[in-house]
Amino acid sequence: MAPTLSSPGKFELRGLIAATFTPFHADGSVNYRRIKPVIDAVIAQGASGLYVCGSTGEGPLLSTAERLRVAEESVRAARDRVPVVIQVGHNSIEEARGIAAHAQRIGASAISATPPGYFKPDSLGNFIECIAHIAGGAPKLPFYYYHIPVLSGVRFDMVDFLRQGGPRLPTLRGIKFSDSLLYEMLACIEFDGGKYDILFGIDEMLLGGLAFGARGAVGSTYNFAAPLYRKIITAFESGDLAEARRLQSLSAEMVRIIVGNGGRGGLKATMEFVGADCGHSRLPTVTTSAKQRATMKRELKGIGFFDWARP
Repeated sequence: MAPTLSSPGKFELRGLIAATFTPFHADGSVNYRRIKPVIDAVIAQGASGLYVCGSTGEGPLLSTAERLRVAEESVRAARDRVPVVIQVGHNSIEEARGIAAHAQRIGASAISATPPGYFKPDSLGNFIECIAHIAGGAPKLPFYYYHIPVLSGVRFDMVDFLRQGGPRLPTLRGIKFSDSLLYEMLACIEFDGGKYDILFGIDEMLLGGLAFGARGAVGSTYNFAAPLYRKIITAFESGDLAEARRLQSLSAEMVRIIVGNGGRGGLKATMEFVGADCGHSRLPTVTTSAKQRATMKRELKGIGFFDWARP
């Protein structure tokens, strides 16, 4: 679904966009052969798009060469079945710009980027200048800013970003809004008559995101629990808020079990339970132990995960 971009405003991401995992061997090297079967499983789960080399994909822990190949393998594996967004952010904006250019060459559907996080932008104008340089590497692809201040350490008002950055960023299509300030997300959704595509990025709060107007969402757990989230969306759209809240509570409990037992690495380990083993994590992310996985599996079974996680 790589678009020929005549206007970034014509491109939209809807539904559940899975932030894909990067498979690793036990020695920490990327297991490129596992990318296709993992993506096949994620699409079969019901994901309507892929977000590659983000936080879930341990993108910041990959070398540039590894990121380029992961992007290539992911676009190839998707085979135009769903859109593929490549996250290109890097502490070096030159590296980020080059990764963006590569994403355009290989036929990605869109790009996204975090800001530099070591030497952080010190003003909104400086921030926009950095983002414009990155996005300029792929002038034919829609660009989504990746707003995740809890990890990037960069927080500017996103409405101000749209207002001042829009004229500077001709390919700006929207924001991956991974923050709990729903009132700010709502203001972004309503800005300029709904011009921009705002994707919500906190799985455990999807219902809140829907209530505030999000029509697309990007998340880790959509890789292995998309059927649950589709039911949340269906219940919300039909006006059954009690059922939507019940299902969202299951999502929150699922995440508590996974992260409580296995930390960030537990999310990747859960893929094994749906038949899409992603292998190890890369340091400093810790790979879950067999004991942790057994506990996770037992507790997830207790809340019905293996019933409602099936496509």
